[in-house]
Amino acid sequence: METSTLKYRIALTKLKGIGPVLAKNLLAYFGDVVPIFEESMRLLSAVQGIGATLAKEIVEQRDKALLLAEKEIEFLQKRNVRPVFFTDKAYPYRLKECLDAPLMLYVRGNCDFNSGKFLAVVGTRKVSVYGKDLCQHLVQDLSTKHTDLTIVSGLAYGVDVCAHKAALKAQMPTIGVVAHGLDTIYPPAHYAVADKMLERGAVLSEYTSKTFPDAPNFVQRNRIIAGMCDAVVVVESAQKGGALITAEFANSYNRDVYTFPGRVGDVASQGCNNLIMYNKAALIQSAEDLERMMGWDVTKSAVAQQQTFRFEELSKEEQKVVVFLAKEREAHINVISNATGIPIAVISSLLIEMEFKDIVKCLPGSNYRLQK
Repeated sequence: METSTLKYRIALTKLKGIGPVLAKNLLAYFGDVVPIFEESMRLLSAVQGIGATLAKEIVEQRDKALLLAEKEIEFLQKRNVRPVFFTDKAYPYRLKECLDAPLMLYVRGNCDFNSGKFLAVVGTRKVSVYGKDLCQHLVQDLSTKHTDLTIVSGLAYGVDVCAHKAALKAQMPTIGVVAHGLDTIYPPAHYAVADKMLERGAVLSEYTSKTFPDAPNFVQRNRIIAGMCDAVVVVESAQKGGALITAEFANSYNRDVYTFPGRVGDVASQGCNNLIMYNKAALIQSAEDLERMMGWDVTKSAVAQQQTFRFEELSKEEQKVVVFLAKEREAHINVISNATGIPIAVISSLLIEMEFKDIVKCLPGSNYRLQK
């Protein structure tokens, strides 16, 4: 990416009063990020949600925002941080479906956000021994069957870091979404864990350098955890807490939420029990429960799946889909479209037809796998 383009993209995130939704309105109206910093107040005010007052504020901020962006680019290059913009192919396609998805992600590490399955594992910072055991067994059991699974959490104390450590121990990729700039790690005690995560996963943030981990940032961070995953598992949570906020975001994004039940009266499980009671999460007791509810059945091989129908009787497009899904096990409709070269407008109706023929099965979040 050209440095000039990156400068304008970062600068857009530095405009006060312009959140992800309005920024996307501006991009849709002008077709590119550069005109936002060059066009007149009159044209800016014509954009949906902007108006005259906000247009004036944008114009007044533009020069300062561009200077801040230049400094940030220096930091990115020095610290080997990869910027991923909303329109980039590398941007997590699941997160892109969310209306309030951040414009820019800053990433350290090596991870493909659009390959395989993504599971968020979150919970209380004051995790009990029982909660740690649940978390470790869940991740370990999933690792034995799902080599394409990535564990996502918030790198915080308690359940979060337990999930990351369990993933590292099982040699699974794991991603930590943080609520501050990537010039630091919070809490500092997790520096070593974060460094190990870079080998097979990543640490990412929507915040530029020198952004402190203020309380509101953690709430915003939680929407990324929920949005970039197929499902969220709340291991243990009190009546209030960040994990419950993540679950709320997941519900609003039409993601599946699961939780482990706890003993009545146990403070550390009140939040989990409430999620179940108010039908905001499904009850699970093991990795097998999660696999069954998510349709992650691995009892049959991809070869056996292909034998449930006559491959040669399929159309060329259907054959492309079958071959791809036999290899990937499960994929989002956008990924299938990109991999097979079949336009999204065509693949949508094709997958519906294949579902009627019992060739594929539609899973939550517009994901598909071969029918068992």
